[in-house]
Amino acid sequence: MPELRKDPISGRWVIISIERGKRPSDFPRRISTSRGGFCAFCSGNEHTTPPEIFAIRPEGSAPNSPGWSLRVVQNKFPALSSAGDLNKTAEGIFDKMNGVGTHEIIIESPEHDSTLSTMPLKNIEDALKVFDLRIAELKKDPRFKYVLIFKNEGEDAGASLDHTHSQLIALPVIPHLVQEEIENARQYHTYKERCIFCDIIHQELAYKIRRTSENEEYMALAPFAARSPFETFILPKRHESKFLHNGNPALLAEILQKTLKQIDVVLGSPSYNMIIHTSPYNNEINDYYHWHIEIKPKLTKIAGFEWGSGFYINPTPPEEAAQFMRDAEID
Repeated sequence: MPELRKDPISGRWVIISIERGKRPSDFPRRISTSRGGFCAFCSGNEHTTPPEIFAIRPEGSAPNSPGWSLRVVQNKFPALSSAGDLNKTAEGIFDKMNGVGTHEIIIESPEHDSTLSTMPLKNIEDALKVFDLRIAELKKDPRFKYVLIFKNEGEDAGASLDHTHSQLIALPVIPHLVQEEIENARQYHTYKERCIFCDIIHQELAYKIRRTSENEEYMALAPFAARSPFETFILPKRHESKFLHNGNPALLAEILQKTLKQIDVVLGSPSYNMIIHTSPYNNEINDYYHWHIEIKPKLTKIAGFEWGSGFYINPTPPEEAAQFMRDAEID
């Protein structure tokens, strides 16, 4: 019979359809939807993007010219504007403010067909370091309370361009989903005087049924109440509330690429969303929250029941998904 599982981090309930568990072959394989033609993110087309905010390039090479291995530019069509003040106001019982923030694009490679699962590990390591640098730099702006970094890989995941890239949005408020995790983690710590994420890691290290891989510093696992098939979290083994704080970017790059290769092998390179959750600026170092990366292959659709109830239906038990991941033969 199906199981109702409660996510100990967010407090959400998920329906795990154990009896009709879907195997990797039951999901449609990703069909290449390369749109071809001109690509603004490719080397040689730097003049077509906004000026670079940051780049890794040979010493002495000119900004906004070829030769780079990573570039950060403003999004041409930003979700928020970096100009102006918040101007918080009320309209009766409704609150509003100006859409102040910043929206950046991190282009991890000049190679058009490169992905996080295929590019050299050094490129991924550099990208992780730049994520950390940009979070630290944007903290200097008092208007911002949180920075969300995410990747939409593939058209089904919302990517509008084929060329691999991540996005960064600095926000004047803490996102509701992050606040939900923080509040539940704080309550757990108040009651047990331990971090809920650390407890999950210790349990998964002991039982290993949902662990998909690990190295000296990081662990990848299928969450107990995974919202979708093959959802995977990557977390530091020791307690770290702030992204990459005292962490090893080379080891994080290693487990991130291994996880994405496992997903590619098992599921045929599906579209996916990747999100980094970290502590907000006003309390970056704490004992109760634990930064993590969430990877969500786009294999199912959200429909009326999910929207109306807040429940998610996952047709692949995370224990089975983790076993498929562990068994994947990767290079």
